[in-house]
Amino acid sequence: MPPRSQKHPSEQLMAEDAEDIVGFAAERARQRNPGVKVSIEVVPEEATHALLRAGNNASALVTGSRGRGELTGLLLGSVGLAVAARAPCPVIVVRGDKAGVAGTHERIMLGAGEPDTSGEAVRFAFREAEVRKCTLYVVRAWRRPAHETTHHPPPAGEPARYYRERASTRLDALIHDAVADHPGVWVHRATVEGPARKVLLHRSAAADLLIIGARRRHGHFGLQLGRVGHRLLHHAACPVAIVPQRSGQ
Repeated sequence: MPPRSQKHPSEQLMAEDAEDIVGFAAERARQRNPGVKVSIEVVPEEATHALLRAGNNASALVTGSRGRGELTGLLLGSVGLAVAARAPCPVIVVRGDKAGVAGTHERIMLGAGEPDTSGEAVRFAFREAEVRKCTLYVVRAWRRPAHETTHHPPPAGEPARYYRERASTRLDALIHDAVADHPGVWVHRATVEGPARKVLLHRSAAADLLIIGARRRHGHFGLQLGRVGHRLLHHAACPVAIVPQRSGQ
């Protein structure tokens, strides 16, 4: 039997393949932006665990989706989904069409939720827009109560205006401090009637990055993503950033 310190031939081949893959990726990154410092590491560990551990000391994690070329509409793999739903830092999942991945729209979009899920996402979005020198579109979806839209249709105009104005007020309050902290960021606000997942999916086709928050509950070890985040990670037309919000932040 080979000594314990030696790897099995199949393990050695896998390690060499992994080193080739990350080496190629690092070289592509250097060619894209020679000023960025790039380092590589291959670890003999399950991918999800390794990435979650790395996230403890990272400003952000970036991962891909399974689709390539004509297959960019494929669902996100289990590793990417688990990392996005459990990482302690922002996770950017690179997916979508060629224009979104290439960053040609010169705008990023923030899905504005409630303060208990979106505070960190707001700060992340403004920092990204400032670094990229691009427009930040802040979108808040709103809906009228079901009893008003189905069984008791309201008079035209008035109730819709009430809910739209309430959504606008909440949006302004959510980003107020960030606007003051980042005066150089051009912000476009929009309130749109409809389910958040549909509103954001539709508008993702015109963005280079879509950012939303996700609440993280202390002591909960399952996936903490929410229905909107889950939908966007699987179907958005551009890269998606999931920014965790710890309870009490």
